[in-house]
Amino acid sequence: MNNHPPFTSMGSVAIHAAHALSAAHAHLTPIFATSTFTFDSAGQGMARFSGNEPGYIYSRFGNPTITAAEEVIAALEAFNLTDDVGNPLQLKALLHASGQSAMATMFLSLLSADDTVLSHYSLYGGTHEFVYGFLPQYNINALIADLRDLNAVENIIQQTPTLKVIHLETPANPMMQCFDIESICKLAKQYNILVTVDNTFATPYLQQPFKYGADFVFHSTTKFLNGHGTSIGGVLVGKDISFMRTKAYNTYKLLGGTSSPFDAYLLIQGMKTLELRMEAHCSNAMRVAQFLQDHPAVAQVNYAGLPSHPDAATVQKQMRLPGAVLSFELKEGLEGGKRFIDKLNMCVRAVSLGTVDTLISHPASMSHSGMLREDRYKAGITDGLIRMSVGLENINDILQDLSNALA
Repeated sequence: MNNHPPFTSMGSVAIHAAHALSAAHAHLTPIFATSTFTFDSAGQGMARFSGNEPGYIYSRFGNPTITAAEEVIAALEAFNLTDDVGNPLQLKALLHASGQSAMATMFLSLLSADDTVLSHYSLYGGTHEFVYGFLPQYNINALIADLRDLNAVENIIQQTPTLKVIHLETPANPMMQCFDIESICKLAKQYNILVTVDNTFATPYLQQPFKYGADFVFHSTTKFLNGHGTSIGGVLVGKDISFMRTKAYNTYKLLGGTSSPFDAYLLIQGMKTLELRMEAHCSNAMRVAQFLQDHPAVAQVNYAGLPSHPDAATVQKQMRLPGAVLSFELKEGLEGGKRFIDKLNMCVRAVSLGTVDTLISHPASMSHSGMLREDRYKAGITDGLIRMSVGLENINDILQDLSNALA
């Protein structure tokens, strides 16, 4: 990382934390569009492959543009945090080709046959499929529970000696359930269990899981970190630097889910406006949630910023702002939801989230279509649920479009 004085805001970190890359003094991080790197001698090549000399070898193993993006994300997650002895917290990030790839590296580097992972009902559909459909094929057990009930969690821990990882997604997709990271981490540490957190919806600007004891964090960088919907990406971040450089790195390298330099470049540019974007996203989202909550056609609104949200106290404890994603149920259910989506004029009908424009999707038939209907309903994902990622358009234009579609 560049040698800067301590920053006072994440906005400065996002702009200036990238690695100093270019001997030609390029103002912005260059795109190192190369598949491989040269050696000055046979000895140097041997030294790099053995790890005795730092340097780049092959872009699947590492690339300067990718390194720059990794350093920015690690700096954001570690901003103003200290380790157990009071030193600035050091984190290591590995940038992947997708959030799903980052998640796969995390679980496959932490878990082996006969280990158990525990998570909760309301999860991103791809995570649910991976944890409860894919991992059991390799004799990795997966349990599910309401992780807001700490007594129930402790009972599961005590009855499951093979439990190795507790995984949180908070706020959770698409019901916006929020889990107390600190309380779960304290309980997990009593039993030497690791805690992993999907921080995609919050970003480091709204929530820093390492502050509360998390061991690993991952993001789909496709979403708010990039912010413009221009590339797919994911990142795994860990505070066990040795593990991240050995077991996690080897898993990452062998699975082959490395980011491309161009996607890393787009991510770096997007992160420079993260602070400004998240402030505006959250402001708009609160206005939308209040509008929907008062609308006669709406039966239920799930937004972490509403006082009526069941996890409002947890949100206030660990998040700077409550986020930009919400979901809601119309009183006319699935048919009402279809009519509403079809009548939108400005808000965009699309999956994904975190872009500058407002995106609206139908989880049951889109992001969570791979789940059994019974499992979806247990998680609160009914056939009529609508998910909304509130964008940066003028709030009056967003509300007008919603009002027209709900009429």
